[in-house]
Amino acid sequence: MQKKRDVWQRFSGYLVLVAGILLLVIVAQLNDVWSLGGVDAEDTAVSLPLSTTLAITTTTSLTETAVLNTAVSAPLPVFYDTNLAPAPNPRTYQAKPPVHNFQIHVVSELDTPNSIAQQYGITADTIIGGNPGISRESNLLQTGAELVILPVDGVLHTVKPGETLDAIAQLYGVAVADIIGFPSNNLEYPFLRLLPDSHLVIPGASLGQFTFKAPKSVGGSGGAQVWAVVGTGTYIWPVSGRCLTQYYSGFHAGIDVSMAEGSPVYAADTGTVTYAAYAAGVYYDYGNLIVINHGNGFETFYAHLSSINVYPGQILYQGDFIGSTGNTGRSSGPHLHFEIRNNDYGTNPLNRLNGPVRTCS
Repeated sequence: MQKKRDVWQRFSGYLVLVAGILLLVIVAQLNDVWSLGGVDAEDTAVSLPLSTTLAITTTTSLTETAVLNTAVSAPLPVFYDTNLAPAPNPRTYQAKPPVHNFQIHVVSELDTPNSIAQQYGITADTIIGGNPGISRESNLLQTGAELVILPVDGVLHTVKPGETLDAIAQLYGVAVADIIGFPSNNLEYPFLRLLPDSHLVIPGASLGQFTFKAPKSVGGSGGAQVWAVVGTGTYIWPVSGRCLTQYYSGFHAGIDVSMAEGSPVYAADTGTVTYAAYAAGVYYDYGNLIVINHGNGFETFYAHLSSINVYPGQILYQGDFIGSTGNTGRSSGPHLHFEIRNNDYGTNPLNRLNGPVRTCS
């Protein structure tokens, strides 16, 4: 019995020795696994509790070790929050082109620049601004022509390569903010980038006014205009009144003098009558019209007359009676529309007429 106990004690000692060796082997394998995963053995010994260490058995395989390594090295998931989206990059920002929705007007036989402008609530200048290719001579407005009608008084500008908003604003004498503020120009902060060949509406700008060139019914045989008489270069009032209902401006080529219908009208200077008829067709605005050419580059216009007492080719002298005031054509009441033109361009008659004037309501 004593012999059996000694054998068992000896065998137990061997078992303890074997167990110790196995424990050392397990610890060595654990060190290899943690080193492959990029984890330092010393750090692991501190961060893992003893119970966790003892729970890892010798059944850990190389496949499990690879899975562990993959899990440790995989990138973290990325969450996108639109509230933290960065500002647009100026190098990749794509500007939006202007988006305009203009009305198109087809010119009819009786249309004039003023009648078209009144129909759409704009000025006649804006017809030129939206259609810079048309002639500025009102009697050359072609029937059937299609006109772009801008929604506001201004100009439709075609952007040139390299052009800036400041340069465009300076060109037309308007504020940059007015160009940016027009919605259909589609100019976005902070870049305000312009696209070449796109079209911007420039509110408040002007390319100039329409001119009216009366048909020359009297001329020389060689085609060049030859005038028998030349004016004095000074002008008298064509009517006795001095009460003005409308003054000269970029939108109104002359002055309107309020007069009772039938009041006498006189030649403002010496010259030759070149037009004396009802201004039909494209001349409709003027009604009964007389044009006198003074042979020195100047012409005078007398419009809305009730009667005409001269004929084309007739030579007149300053102060001669030519007709009577009226309310014909596109007129809002009896008055004389009077113009002084220099080489077909309007000038302010008050700069050449003497005496005070007053405003009529």
